[in-house]
Amino acid sequence: MKAMRNVLGTMMVLATTGGCALHGDALRSTPATAVPAAGVVLPDTESWSVHDPAGRDYPIWVALPASYAQHPERRYPVLFVTDALYSFPLVRSVRNLVGQGGANLEDFILVGLPPQQGLTSKQSRSRDYTPTQPQRSADDDYSDDVVYGGAAHYRDFLATHVLPAVDARSRTDPARRSFAGHSYGGLFGTYVLLTRPQMFQTYILSSPSLWFDGHYIDRLEQDYAEQHRALPARVLLAIGSEETPTPDAVDGPRNDMVRDTQAFADRLRQRGYQGLQVDNRVVPGEDHLTVYPSTLTRALLQVYPGTGPYNGG
Repeated sequence: MKAMRNVLGTMMVLATTGGCALHGDALRSTPATAVPAAGVVLPDTESWSVHDPAGRDYPIWVALPASYAQHPERRYPVLFVTDALYSFPLVRSVRNLVGQGGANLEDFILVGLPPQQGLTSKQSRSRDYTPTQPQRSADDDYSDDVVYGGAAHYRDFLATHVLPAVDARSRTDPARRSFAGHSYGGLFGTYVLLTRPQMFQTYILSSPSLWFDGHYIDRLEQDYAEQHRALPARVLLAIGSEETPTPDAVDGPRNDMVRDTQAFADRLRQRGYQGLQVDNRVVPGEDHLTVYPSTLTRALLQVYPGTGPYNGG
């Protein structure tokens, strides 16, 4: 299965006519001059950049909760999301709408991880979220125009530069860091879980590409199990029920991601790792492109329960 396509490639723009309604001849006689359009700015958000000593620069997007300014004494849990072009506005909206002022969801700081400056989302995520250079074959699931295998470097960059910068700029609770990723982003989260699990306390892994490079993650988990008895983390796995090959599907998935995700969850449970909580959910009727919004909403309700009672609108 190819990596998830960008659902949000660019931000929407608004154009105005200065408050004047134009109709009929007036509209037709208006000169066709280009008027710069103002970009939409999301309230209570900020963007800044972190430099990678490897010569890369990454924007970091932060959305503070509504209660942040009113409670200067309070520290907040933090959720880091990959593929921020899509996930950042999505999770921000879910937090603000579903949250209902703290009744349904506890307020948290949202941190988006966009692509490296100067690279497309495909170029950046294919390199940064994948752990190895995959073995290639004819008609495989890999692209010829990207580089793979940079997950270790990107993990260390986040740990050494991004996480401390977020903690320094915002009133975070470093003991309550969560991660959310989909597809290659979910693969990256799984890699971090098995190589540096203490980076985050909770891992929300949506449709992780566990098939990558001949199921490299399975070998990595085997290596981890041989050296560790504990895996202190909460892992929320989710997969769409349609993410499995079917005989009558012309353009369906070639990799059985439902089977892969279930097998991975079962393996983690059977290890009996100390401190590990695993939840695996198959979301009915969803495919690789549609499952993430539902997964995130349900996961946030589990990870950040509000003060209640629940208000469904």
